[in-house]
Amino acid sequence: MMLSAESTSLKCDLGSQPCKDGFECVLYIHVCDGEVDCKDGSDEMDCSSGCNKDQFQCAHRQKCIAKDQVCDGIHQCQDRSDEVDCTKRSEDCFHQCDKSRCMPANFICDGDKDCLDGTDEANCEEELYENDEASSIFVPAAVGSSTPIKCIFGSRLCKNGLECVPFNHFCDGEADCRDGSDEEECKSTCEPGQFQCAHGMKCIEQSKVCDGMPQCQDRSDELGCVKRLQGCAHRCDNNSRCIPKNFLCDWERDCVDGSDEANCADMGCSDTEFQCISGQCVSDTMLCDGHPDCQDRSDEDGCTNTPNCTTKHRCPRSQECLVQEWICDGDQDCKDGTDEKDCPVAPLVCGKFQWSCNSRTKCVPTAWRCDGMKDCDDGSDETECGPVTCLPHQFQCGSQECLDPILVCNDFSNCADGSDEGAGCQITCAEADDSRCSQLCYATPQGPRCRCTAGFRLMNDQQSCADIDECEGRGPGVCSQLCINTLGSYQCDCHPGYVMEMGGHHCKITGEPFLLTSVKTDLFAFGLRSGSLDVLPSSAKTAILSLDYDWQEQRVFWVSLDNESIRWSSLDKKTTGTLIKDVRADSIAVDWLGRNLYWIDGMNSKIVAIRLAKGTVKSVDHSVILDEDLDQPRSLALLPQKGLMFWTEIGDVVKIERAGMDGSERRAVVNSSLGWPGGVAVDAISERVYWTDERLSTIGSATLDGDDIRILQMKEITNPFSLSVFNDMLYWCDAKKRVVLAAHKISGKNPKVLLKRPGQPFAVKVIHPLLQIGIENQCEKMRCSHMCVLSPGPKAVCKCPAGLVLAEDGLACSSLFNSAYLLMLSPSTVTQIYLQVQHPVTHLQGWPEHLALQVPGVNEATFMDFSLRDHTLFVTDDGTTSLGSFKLKGSTLSSKGQLLKLMGNTITAMALDWVTGNVYWSGNKQHRLQVTAIPSGHTAVLIKDGIGRMESIALHPPSGRVCFTNLGPQGTGTVATVECANMDGAGRSVMWKDAVQPTSLVFSSNGDKIYWADKGTICSVQLDGSGYLEFKVDDGLTAVALSDYAMFWMTVSGKTRVWYRDDGKQQNKLWFEVATEVISLKAFSKSSQTGSNECTKNNGNCPHLCLATPGGRTCKCAHDQISVNATHCGPAQHCPDGGRQCLDQRSCQPVDKFCNGQVDCNDNSDENCVGLKKGSEVEFIAPTPTHSSSAPPSLPPVTLLPEVSGPKTTLHVNHLLKNVNADECSQRRCSGNGRCIETDGDSACACALLYSGDACQDNLLKAMQGPIVYGGVALCASVVFIVVLAVVVRRKKANNRRTSPAAVKGTSMTDLENKAETTPSAHTSPADTDKPEVDFQNIP
Repeated sequence: MMLSAESTSLKCDLGSQPCKDGFECVLYIHVCDGEVDCKDGSDEMDCSSGCNKDQFQCAHRQKCIAKDQVCDGIHQCQDRSDEVDCTKRSEDCFHQCDKSRCMPANFICDGDKDCLDGTDEANCEEELYENDEASSIFVPAAVGSSTPIKCIFGSRLCKNGLECVPFNHFCDGEADCRDGSDEEECKSTCEPGQFQCAHGMKCIEQSKVCDGMPQCQDRSDELGCVKRLQGCAHRCDNNSRCIPKNFLCDWERDCVDGSDEANCADMGCSDTEFQCISGQCVSDTMLCDGHPDCQDRSDEDGCTNTPNCTTKHRCPRSQECLVQEWICDGDQDCKDGTDEKDCPVAPLVCGKFQWSCNSRTKCVPTAWRCDGMKDCDDGSDETECGPVTCLPHQFQCGSQECLDPILVCNDFSNCADGSDEGAGCQITCAEADDSRCSQLCYATPQGPRCRCTAGFRLMNDQQSCADIDECEGRGPGVCSQLCINTLGSYQCDCHPGYVMEMGGHHCKITGEPFLLTSVKTDLFAFGLRSGSLDVLPSSAKTAILSLDYDWQEQRVFWVSLDNESIRWSSLDKKTTGTLIKDVRADSIAVDWLGRNLYWIDGMNSKIVAIRLAKGTVKSVDHSVILDEDLDQPRSLALLPQKGLMFWTEIGDVVKIERAGMDGSERRAVVNSSLGWPGGVAVDAISERVYWTDERLSTIGSATLDGDDIRILQMKEITNPFSLSVFNDMLYWCDAKKRVVLAAHKISGKNPKVLLKRPGQPFAVKVIHPLLQIGIENQCEKMRCSHMCVLSPGPKAVCKCPAGLVLAEDGLACSSLFNSAYLLMLSPSTVTQIYLQVQHPVTHLQGWPEHLALQVPGVNEATFMDFSLRDHTLFVTDDGTTSLGSFKLKGSTLSSKGQLLKLMGNTITAMALDWVTGNVYWSGNKQHRLQVTAIPSGHTAVLIKDGIGRMESIALHPPSGRVCFTNLGPQGTGTVATVECANMDGAGRSVMWKDAVQPTSLVFSSNGDKIYWADKGTICSVQLDGSGYLEFKVDDGLTAVALSDYAMFWMTVSGKTRVWYRDDGKQQNKLWFEVATEVISLKAFSKSSQTGSNECTKNNGNCPHLCLATPGGRTCKCAHDQISVNATHCGPAQHCPDGGRQCLDQRSCQPVDKFCNGQVDCNDNSDENCVGLKKGSEVEFIAPTPTHSSSAPPSLPPVTLLPEVSGPKTTLHVNHLLKNVNADECSQRRCSGNGRCIETDGDSACACALLYSGDACQDNLLKAMQGPIVYGGVALCASVVFIVVLAVVVRRKKANNRRTSPAAVKGTSMTDLENKAETTPSAHTSPADTDKPEVDFQNIP
């Protein structure tokens, strides 16, 4: 905990003491524990170097503990040496050795070395001469025997002639001969180029020092060995380490003795900075701002004026500015400590990925359970850890201890349960055993067994030894960067630009890295070593939500909440600018290698890229990287070194996805252990992807393939928003607590607060030049005309902006010379693929060049058609049981409204008459061929007899023909047929009667032939019923389409595949395959909708429906009207007054029951409602049961038929229809909202659609108007923390489906509103209480 240094003595909490520098406190248990905690190292000074005889000295030699605390199951030494190799002390213990063993008296000086350290046979020579009885113990041959002792190969006779010792034991600094002769006549000085062992008795070649094999008996040649650092400039730690020059005075202690940070000259701060007493530099704009930025709080000392706080709280006495989230957060923010006084004790509730200590006072991550370090105060996280796993070369006792094999069968019980001794120990390894074992044989209680040395494991044959790959699945303690497996061991190495730290396992980068973070509208650069804090220029007016940097151009790119642009600030703090305008970006990422900038367009569900440039680029120059099946992408991260990108998805299915930076090879890598994945980052060193989870309050990680998922859930992680990974550390911002934190990236241990400001932090990124260098740019080899992007490998491919297509050379972008294209319908997307991109390359894995169009408000699309003349798309949606139209402008579809809304009924087939705009359709409750005029809503039934279920309709307006599939009425046994008729329903005939499941009907260009898909067969027949043809294709055939020169079809079996066959060729070719769900396929070209018929001009002079026929046309009235003459319709009186006929003509219902939200007609036709769009609202009314019908606008005004009442009244069609002075009468008599009609000398008003009343004074829509309901209505203005994008998106999508089908589906960051800082509203929905929250208010 950092406290202020004041003139008075520093006061520390109970159980801690101050460091000598007076700036901080450390716990007593951390004093003299062998690990520096005070920045000045004072907690490890004046520590006892010697212990009393009743004490145990820790291995780090800085601490003494009582001997009765050794091997008590609780670690008192920081290095855990008091609990290493503990065994049960036997009753006959006489001599303690090897720190963990005790020998009986008869094992001492018996000529057999039982202790590994040899102390049981040390100092025995005096006993030989002083105790004659004992001499017999040492003499292996009879004293005075004339027979000389013969030593085995590799050993040598001692001078006393009584024993032999191995050659390598001579002059090793330790007496092995009883007469000490093996240590006589040894060199005391070494020659140049030699190393003298610490015992002074042996010299070895300098090249053998630190070679991994000890030649000195005391191992002094291998002590303190670390990889010699590049550019050695400073030796420290008793010459055991040498560090480069740029490690000196870099604010980070690299030497244990701290000499690398001693005697550092004061380098001072810049003119725009303030130097803290501690030497830290902070921006002078932070002086006396009410919040301490210096670690010693000196920037807030000596302030003459009370700080002007923009927050709602301040410390009562010391006057620092304070936010609500800092009160009782466990961190003292007020000098007087009042923010942490009288804090309520909250009940302990551990998360899904946490474990509760037995004391019920702390939750620790589950990964910390049984990891060998006590994290619970009561140590309970290291108890009941289950069986101990020994190293492969060790012997495991039945009581779970691990022994060196040399201690097994040595006539002494080293296991607590004695399982290392037994009857089998009497059987020693024979020569045959030695030969069958690939390495070693040793005696065990079960008889001779093969064993392996350290670094090897015994194979299943129990004889062979195999090398252990320590680098495979390595933990954080093996190598932090590169691991190189060697035979029986391993070596650690560092990436270029990094140097090995002391210990040989961790790497350090040269030069200070900085943490770039956005705090509301400010950009800060925090020195991760020096603690310096600087401010970069920013023109943001609202919160900066995402940022990244380009080291080459020294620019930081960022996007803020309300800006429709991507802007930049220079790292030299001098300039700002705009990269691109008129774009909506929620998350940005810099491709520093390929020189592009990527962003997520959340509103349109796209991932887009544009070339980096020094000036402002045009928004039209961007290229779409991915636009298929993106529901709600949230955050984006790039790995240019491998050509990969990762993003989080928070739509209906939360997941983390990966693809090439060109959009290829897309796959979901994580789809479990997720709540609301927010920020995402990639660690290039460990090749892992990290993410924040705002709902679970966790940080997760996995390999780049999605394996080895690890979840960190700590009390320090409450509302993580974004994150960054660098070297061994993980950095994240907590938008709720308003802090930026750091912890170890794997274990999550040693978390600490780096930055704490009153504003909310949203984005973090580590800056260092080495993070953006060191690999060849594959795009430099390409000569792309517009844009080059990286692909997996990395490789490089060219991309084109919208409106251009890639030429066959794969380099140039060209304009469309062949405007033919395919439209492919997915549940919420329509994909346009120009046939010009159909190069000879086949069997593409993924989409070819295309444009994906999100269909607003549609999630369960079933049928589509397109009007080339109006650039309008017609789509049916089962989710809303409706037909909607969407205007295509550029690369965006905008809703024109729902044209037809059904209830309890879905459209099963639909086709557009592109001449008149009429829609032919059928429904699952209305098994008929029906046609509806758009936009009037006049509907007529064309064919109803003998229709079962109609699943496909095709029209050819120039010839006036319609074809449809008929699955036959249920229970009739009729097989499926393909039938055709005139477009007015006349001339019906069966084209093919032996179909199985026909679908996807399509006419040939001249209309003389009809094609369809039927199971695995594509069929065709002439419209006169002759010339039936078929050819087999793959199973799973779902759709067929015709272009000018080729046939295309689609199969679905696991993946969606698009095939084609060129004209005149009989070869089926696979074009591409995707994992996207595709429902239908259509082809369009300039010749697709050419030609005319009698309905082309003035709707054929028909008042309602003009239906083309071969060589003519038929005028048809709506189902509840009759034809007065060839060009006029009148009301059909089939129902009583106030009644209206159902579409099946079998019953009548009151007019007010039509489109009232409740089905009344047997065929549900009373709820066939016409949609009319006004502003952003869509309202539905029943097609007006007019008693008069207006002629087309180009016709002269006419006097229409009078209203006739009564069920039995016959229309008098001989009434003369007279013209009147329409303009004058309409303005005066009918309020300008209708026409005057004259009948039998009386004038009356025939009101226009949507008007009623005697004078047409009532506007029906005006009476129905209400407040416009947007998808974001669920956002509550009184909530402290506005739900992050994930929540807004999900609420908005839910509202889209139930209230506003025409609303735009996507939601971007910029849709979030600013809110005032208040306490949570009591009206907050309970369902929302567990949602991740971020405050986008006007935060101080």
